[in-house]
This record gives sequence, C-alpha cells and structure tokens, in this order.
Amino acid sequence: MSPTTTGLNRRVFLFLQGPHGPFFNGLGRLLRSSGAEVWRVGFNAGDQAFWFDKTSYIPFLDAPELWPDWLSELIADRGITDIVLYGDTRPIHASAVKIAQAKGVTVHVFEEGYLRPWWVTYERFGSNGNSRLMTLDVDQMRRALDQATTQTPPPPSHWGDMRQHIFYGALYHWFVLFLNRHYRNFRRHRDLPVSKEFRLYFKRLALMPIHRIQRRWATALVLGNGHPYHLALLQLGHDSSVQSHSNFSCMSNFLEDVVRDFASGAPRHHRLVVKEHPLENHREPLHHLVRELAKKHGIADRVHYVPGGKLAKLLDGASSAVTINSTAGQQVLWRGIPLRIFGKSIYDKPEFVSRQPLEAFFANPMPPDQEAYQTYRQFLLKTSQVPGGFYSRRGRRQLLRGVADMMLTATDPYQTVLSHKEAQTPQLKLVE
Repeated sequence: MSPTTTGLNRRVFLFLQGPHGPFFNGLGRLLRSSGAEVWRVGFNAGDQAFWFDKTSYIPFLDAPELWPDWLSELIADRGITDIVLYGDTRPIHASAVKIAQAKGVTVHVFEEGYLRPWWVTYERFGSNGNSRLMTLDVDQMRRALDQATTQTPPPPSHWGDMRQHIFYGALYHWFVLFLNRHYRNFRRHRDLPVSKEFRLYFKRLALMPIHRIQRRWATALVLGNGHPYHLALLQLGHDSSVQSHSNFSCMSNFLEDVVRDFASGAPRHHRLVVKEHPLENHREPLHHLVRELAKKHGIADRVHYVPGGKLAKLLDGASSAVTINSTAGQQVLWRGIPLRIFGKSIYDKPEFVSRQPLEAFFANPMPPDQEAYQTYRQFLLKTSQVPGGFYSRRGRRQLLRGVADMMLTATDPYQTVLSHKEAQTPQLKLVE
C-alpha cells in the first residue's frame, strides 16, 4: 500500500475552482487511485457539471461572506490536508490560501504555463506575483542547476488549440447562465454579468474564421512595409495579472502611457504594433481606443493594431516589446529582444528585463543578457513547468502523467531543485 494512504501520511485533497473543462475531474480521479481521499467544493452549476463523481461533490450555497468560516469547518470536519485550486487571486481562493497557511494545509496552485503554450504551471501557495520565483535570483537558480540531475522535460508532441479553450469557456458559462438556480448566492470574481460573458465567448468562437483573416491581413501589412517596429503586448483587462499584480485597472490606462511615450521617444521612422491578447473578447473597444490615442499624439500613420492569435511572426522582426506582465514576455526574451514590463512578474529580473524609462526604452532599448535568461528558463523547466495542457484530451493526459507525482511529494517543485535532492514519489498508473 502506498505510504500516502495510511496513518499520519493519509492525504485528503479538497478541490476548489479549476480551469474550464474536465481537467480537475481527471486529476481528482488519479489522486483517488493513489489511495488519497478527494473532495470538491462547487460554487455554481459550471463547477458541478465538470465534476463527475457526485458522491464527493460539496456545493457551497451560502453567502460569500460566510465562506471563510464554512471552509474552516470543512477542513476540520473532513481532515483536509491539501487544497487544489486554479489561480490564487480570486476572492474565494485568496481567502482559502490564507486559511490553509494558518492551519498547515498545503495549497497546490495551477496556472497557465509561464512558458506557453507547451506547459502548465504548478506551484505551492501562490503563482505569478505571489510565486516563490519572485524571491529567487538568477545566481540561486544557476547554483541549483549545477547540482540538479533531473532532465529538462520535452515539450508535448501536440498542444490543444485555442478553439477548445474557448469552447469550454462558453460551455461553462452556459451552465452558469441557464442552470444556476440552485446557487442563488453565487457571486462571480469578475464584474461582467454571466450572460454577457457567455455571449462574448460564443461570439468569439463563432467569429474565429473572420478574426483569423483579419489577423493575417494586419500582420502582412506590418511585415510588408519595411519599417522597424516595437510591440505592445496586451493582457486581458480583467485578468489577475492586471487587477492584482499591476498598477493598471484596465488596458486603456496602459495604452495611454505606451502610445504617449512611443510618440515622444521612438525614432520617427519606427512603428508601434499593438498586439491583442489571443483570448480578448472586446469588453473594451481597444481597436478604436488605439486609433484615437494615435491621432491624439500625432502618430496615426505609425501605429498598427493586430487582432489576437499567435505571436511568432511578429516577434521575429520586432525591435523591442512592452507589456504589463504577460507570459508572452518569455517569448520575447527567448529571442533576445529587448523587453520593458510593468507590474509584478515572475521574470522581472535585472539581468534581462530593462529598467529604462519607457520613453528612453523606445529611443534605445537595452537588450537582455541571453545567458542569464537561458539559466532562468532552464530552472523553470526543471521545476514548475509541466508538459501538457488543460483543454485538449491529449494535453490533459500528458499533464496528468507529470503532475500527480509532483503533488504527492513532500517538497514543492522549487525546493526539490534548490535543496539538490531528488524527490522520492510514488509511481501512479494513469486512469484513462
């Protein structure tokens, strides 16, 4: 019998909200097969629909203000040893992390990959601006890598495309919109009404072929005119990376600063290319806003707007890039392109992220230290980046094979490498 299943070592996992789709259900089933006990708290009909074992499902039906006391009682009653969640900043999760830390309960945090699109991020107690990476410097990472013996995991052979991500988002919001009567006290962590969010997801899914044509045309115009250009990589305005880990409240504020400083700092023959986030659903009229800002600062003929989608073609010819704290910044640094960021970011290291004022950056951007960035990247690949994805069937299977053993080991992925010890973990059979 596995040591995780008996006596003081028995593990009891409590799942909170996860990524849209069936990933958390598959992970719970796999942990249960190791001998662990698994429970799921659901806050709406979307959570309930994607958790298939109804005997382990616990609906939270009370007012949000009662959540901390309710969770504390549940942890005590069920003997919870581990909490699993996706993103650590939404109110119910932020509260759960604090309660877990006070009670000695381990928190397993999933996020989209820091090195997208081939990986998913797995950490303990916090991600992004709350990640342990924020306290580690490149020299610490270099020394750890010199002693580590684990092999860097390869990228998956195939990664699910954006259609599946958007599909599960639309389906989740359909459940919340039409089947949520049982959860009368449910309060979203975003301000947008569920009905509007569902319409935006559905519209985005339906218009993907048109957006693809628009994106290709806009990209061809940028690449075909021969001018040097700088990229402004947009985030989702409602995302925690903006709301919780930056000084901006929306993309409008960020764009105002970028367009103004580009107009005053960049050489007159240079262009600014504003790249939309791949999942942008146009809550803000960003394209219109960019046009108005360009006119306001007298550079209407020097600013281009590119709808969401893949970034590689635009990056290949870019002179520099600016962003709040997007994971796209990792792709920028991988290519050795100068990068200026705003907000708290796990890759904000002085060796490879510029500290120049934005106007001076556009005038003469300082390039990154490529050797330092490669050290940083290798450290991520050996620690928190797990091959696979949340949304495609193949991606989920590969992710499950890698992450379950990481969750069952005593040390977090960073400590495993920093302590120069290889974790001893039970081997699990993947439950299909």
